[in-house]
Amino acid sequence: MKRFFRKKSSCQVAKDRLKILLISDRVNCSPEIMELIKADITKVISKYMKIDAQNMDIQINAKANKGGRGKTPILYANIPIIDIHKS
Repeated sequence: MKRFFRKKSSCQVAKDRLKILLISDRVNCSPEIMELIKADITKVISKYMKIDAQNMDIQINAKANKGGRGKTPILYANIPIIDIHKS
């Protein structure tokens, strides 16, 4: 549990920023928008469960459309769940 509150190293922060930059470049979405998306997803999911936001991975990839005409962006989220809130 202590790991959850530990600050990220500058190396990890740089790595995360690079990942966001590469993902955003692939789908023509700015890094700022990717960070806003990640923050919004974290805020909404945190209403229902405790998550490990430090190890959350958000990606946007392109998937070929049916018929082979163009590609559609797909959002993938890998969000480690620590605990589910009881109602």
